Amino acid sequence: MSRKTVPLSVLDLAPISSGADAGTALRNTVDLARHAEEWGYHRYWLAEHHLATGVASSQPALVIGLVAGATRTIRVGSGAVQLGFPTALSVVEQFGTLDAIAPGRVDLGLGRAGQRVARDGGLPVPLPEPRPTRTVDGVVVPPPFAPGKLLGLPGFAARQELLRPPGAQPRDYAEQVDEIRALLAGTFRTPDGHPVQAVPGEGAALQLWVLGSSGGESARVAGARGLPFTANYHVSPGTILETVAAYRAAFVPTAEHPAPRVQVSADVLVAEDEPTARRLAAGYGPWVRAIRTGQGAIPYPTPEEAADLELDDEELALVDDRLATRFVGTPDRVAEGLARLRDLTEADELLITTIAHDHAARLRSYRLLAETWGIGGG
Repeated sequence: MSRKTVPLSVLDLAPISSGADAGTALRNTVDLARHAEEWGYHRYWLAEHHLATGVASSQPALVIGLVAGATRTIRVGSGAVQLGFPTALSVVEQFGTLDAIAPGRVDLGLGRAGQRVARDGGLPVPLPEPRPTRTVDGVVVPPPFAPGKLLGLPGFAARQELLRPPGAQPRDYAEQVDEIRALLAGTFRTPDGHPVQAVPGEGAALQLWVLGSSGGESARVAGARGLPFTANYHVSPGTILETVAAYRAAFVPTAEHPAPRVQVSADVLVAEDEPTARRLAAGYGPWVRAIRTGQGAIPYPTPEEAADLELDDEELALVDDRLATRFVGTPDRVAEGLARLRDLTEADELLITTIAHDHAARLRSYRLLAETWGIGGG
């Protein structure tokens, strides 16, 4: 499959750079979305992150509305709504509203992050089976990261509880996905048989996706329902092969999706030359370290600030899987790496996330990749 037949899409966290604020980050998001549309990217998704000083995408539906209003043709959506916090009805109403203002181009990506925290927070989580870093068909596959290290940090689960009404417990993930589908289709019934209509929402032309970072529940739920699936290589590169395999194994064809549809995410930073790319990438290690030590994403540092945030050996071990699997370099080098990832996973689409301190550098990275991949205009 040639590069041009594999769409590229954008995953945006609305990162806040050091010295800037959330307003600047959100204006940058709208600006990047306009350019992504011009450069031929297929979708523009907003992530959902909470309780972090370095990202402004805590309410993706609101930001998607801003992006939809500033663009005309690019698909817009979530990557992903964390179903551990809202109800199925509130999600359908929010995204039904988005479909009403941008009909036919809204994606609803669903994730399980909040549910996993509610289930596992504060409890022992089995460690993944140890294994060395592998290179499979030119793609780095590191040992899996153990999420229990993060979930078990003091206060982590309590912080997550701030996102729910007191005493509320998240619903079963598969049940919530089914409720969302029923509300959209107009077939939802209460336990005593009464119909419920979500307005806006019922009949909305949303494209449903499930995002997952392992071969567990998310992959199985997506496959069993014949939904398209995003495998998060940029979050959990060590489990990418198991994740994709589990989804394909569970897949049940439907009229809408007769075959599995796989999107794979990747963290990317492109510059005209290798030294520039490496310099711009310097803040990534400290940024990931903050996330994995429970602090949450920090304002993204400048290359100069990153030099003062040098990681020790223990911290490097904590983030090494993410550093080793970020695609950094010249346009040709990064495009070659992404092509290998596509071939290994047989991905139908790649979801690109790029973070840099300087907005202009971030724009340049997406533009250079689009030109080299051959997806559209200039």
